[in-house]
Amino acid sequence: MSQEETKEEEYRTPPEKQPKQPKKSSLKTRMKKHWDKYSLIYIFFVPIMIHFLIFQVFPFAFSFVLTFMDWKIIGDSTFVGFEHWARFFQDDLAHLAIWNTVVFSIYYIIPTMGLGLILALIINSGIRFAGFFKGIFFLPVVTSFVIVAGIWGWMFQGTADGLINMMLGWFGIEQQLFLSDSDQALAVLAGLSILKVSGSTMIYYFAGLQSIPGQLYEAAKIDGANAFRMFWQITFPLLKPIHFYVLIITTISSFQIFDSAFLLTGGGPNNSTTTIVYYLYEQGFTSLNLSYAAVLSYVLFAIVLVISLIQRKFLGKDDNIY
Repeated sequence: MSQEETKEEEYRTPPEKQPKQPKKSSLKTRMKKHWDKYSLIYIFFVPIMIHFLIFQVFPFAFSFVLTFMDWKIIGDSTFVGFEHWARFFQDDLAHLAIWNTVVFSIYYIIPTMGLGLILALIINSGIRFAGFFKGIFFLPVVTSFVIVAGIWGWMFQGTADGLINMMLGWFGIEQQLFLSDSDQALAVLAGLSILKVSGSTMIYYFAGLQSIPGQLYEAAKIDGANAFRMFWQITFPLLKPIHFYVLIITTISSFQIFDSAFLLTGGGPNNSTTTIVYYLYEQGFTSLNLSYAAVLSYVLFAIVLVISLIQRKFLGKDDNIY
């Protein structure tokens, strides 16, 4: 049968014998089916999105608008343009606060990572009562920071009554001022933060150590590798993802340091422990310069973002080491 005859035959076929085309469902029907299928997801997703918009997006956007206003909560706000931004570039105390924060980060980041790794290695080594030591190492993390800071402040009190000065006296070393000395106070605060955070850093490294296959160490032993060589050529490289993660979170936390300066030094002596967050707090809640405090918050955000991107660029590459 030719193609033309086939078309003619189809044309002569009665409508009731032709195959019926499926009816398109209405929009209302399709929406009902979609809701029946994904309703549980929306029930949990919508409240989270509302919370995110109210407590994350709105404050972020409002604080940015606030940088161009002069607002002190009480009274009307006025538009001042880039006046507060210009003030930042002329504010020597703000620059000092940023520098103090950078110095604090140098004191804090590497020792925190190193101590956390050492504690994790101790726990992972199969030592007896490993669970007990794990609890002891983690105790400062779960203890109230006010209590830990109070004990730390007494230990490093710049008088003869301080515990560290008493111990130094046993060895004939002269009394130190510690928190009352502009050159020592920031390092003492860094020591407090290291003590407080190293327990959580230990947990990250311990999880990483548990994920390393034991066959690698067995093969290394057969090849005659000693403990140091196994650590340097197996353990340390395979912990690179943990190194990167811990570096990011410790960097961010170091630039957010506030509580220790607030509790122990009040930013002194001579503003030597005035960090960027502490200075932001003073501007926003003591002087009620909320607009300028918003500028400082965006400066802090920019600094942390740039440092994190640099770390991601050079240290966060995927080397397929697992």
